[in-house]
Amino acid sequence: MTTKNDIISLAIVEDDAQIRSSIQMYLDIQGEFRCNFVCNSVESLLGQLQQTNKGPDVILMDIGLPGMSGIDGMKIINEKYPDIDIIMLTVYHDSEKIFQSLCAGACGYLLKNTPLPEIKEGILSLANGGSPMSPQIARKIVEFFNPAKNQVSNNSPLSIREKEIVVGLVDGLSYKMIADRMNISIETVRFHIKKIYKKLHVNCKAEVISKSLKGEI
Repeated sequence: MTTKNDIISLAIVEDDAQIRSSIQMYLDIQGEFRCNFVCNSVESLLGQLQQTNKGPDVILMDIGLPGMSGIDGMKIINEKYPDIDIIMLTVYHDSEKIFQSLCAGACGYLLKNTPLPEIKEGILSLANGGSPMSPQIARKIVEFFNPAKNQVSNNSPLSIREKEIVVGLVDGLSYKMIADRMNISIETVRFHIKKIYKKLHVNCKAEVISKSLKGEI
C-alpha cells in the first residue's frame, strides 16, 4: 500500500484512445502520480508486466475491452500480482457488472463520466485505504443490501432493461452512451425509450427523470 508521500505508479487500461490520452495527460501533471503503463487491452498490460520488475500500484481498468474483458483480466492480475489495486473505470452501471467486478477483487468502481479531479481523489482515497465508488454505484450496493427499500418499485410497469435505461437518463448519458453501457444499439435504446414514455404516460425525458428521482418508477 502506498502512502500519501509516495509517487503512485499507475496503469491505465482503456481501448478508447481519446479517453485514455485525456486521463493519462491529466494524471501525469499531478504531483502524486506517474502513468508508467498505458495500454488498450489486458493482454498488452500483461505483456508489459512480464517485462518489468516493478508493476503499478494502481490500475484503472475498463471492462469492455478488445480481447479479454477487464473483469476476466482482473482475476489473472490479482492472482499473479496480488499487491496491485484495481479500480474499474467503465460505462457499465448494471448490477451484474458491478458485483462481478467486486467479487473478482476490484477495490473501487468509478463511471467514465466521473470528472478527472474526482478520479484523482478516488485514487488517493484508495492509496489511503478507501474504496472509491461513484455515487450511483454506491447506491446500487446499498439497495442490494437493503431490499426492503425497493419494495415501492415492485409494481413498476417498467422491465429491468427499461429501468437500466432510465438510470442512464438520470445519470445524464446520451443515447449513444446508454447504448455503449448496455451493449445494445442506439436504435434499441430509442425503441425502449418510446415504450418507457408510453408506460409512464409522459412526453419527454425530463418527466421520466423527475418520476425516477421521486421514486415513482
